[in-house]
Amino acid sequence: MAIHDQISSNTTTMQTNHAEQLAIQELEKKEFDYSQRAQWLRAAVLGANDGLVSIASLMIGVGSVRQDVKAMTLIGFAGLVAGACSMAIGEFVSVYSQLDIELAHIKRNKEESDELVKAEKLPNPVQAALASALAFTMGAVVPLLAAVFIGNYKVRLGAVTGATTAALFVFGGVGAVLGRAPVWPSCLRVLVGGWLAMGITFGLTKLIVLTGV
Repeated sequence: MAIHDQISSNTTTMQTNHAEQLAIQELEKKEFDYSQRAQWLRAAVLGANDGLVSIASLMIGVGSVRQDVKAMTLIGFAGLVAGACSMAIGEFVSVYSQLDIELAHIKRNKEESDELVKAEKLPNPVQAALASALAFTMGAVVPLLAAVFIGNYKVRLGAVTGATTAALFVFGGVGAVLGRAPVWPSCLRVLVGGWLAMGITFGLTKLIVLTGV
């Protein structure tokens, strides 16, 4: 009976250890999947933040010397298109280079079968380019929408600044959550950076016009 009990105990222990190992593997897999998704989402947030700050700074810079809404919205739209195209092309080239490196690695290891290539999670340059352009556009639309329907010059500048501030706060918070960082310090850093960009652009543009440089 003692031997039988010992065998039963060992079997139970092995089953428990196996179950724990499976649980750990499943947890690691979920953690890896979360990490992969978080990287893409965080890149999207950074792209949107780039579009927001770039276009808001351009519009406020032009608004420092031109009071008509047409000039502000036109420069904002031009910046949106140029920035989105630049982001898409840059991301496409970068990810395509990464794809070439990974395919070359597969070939060097003589593992170039169609099944293996399909099984590998290879980067998609077109997907990355579209995601980057879309993220930039989403951020750039915020100051444009804040300005396009407001005729009064001072109210328009205030609306662009206010909408940009709110969006910066949101993007900073989302980026912190995805990066598992403290939310308030992240929001503060993003806000201060955005305000500095808008303030410097406004001040330098005004200075250039006033001094006739």
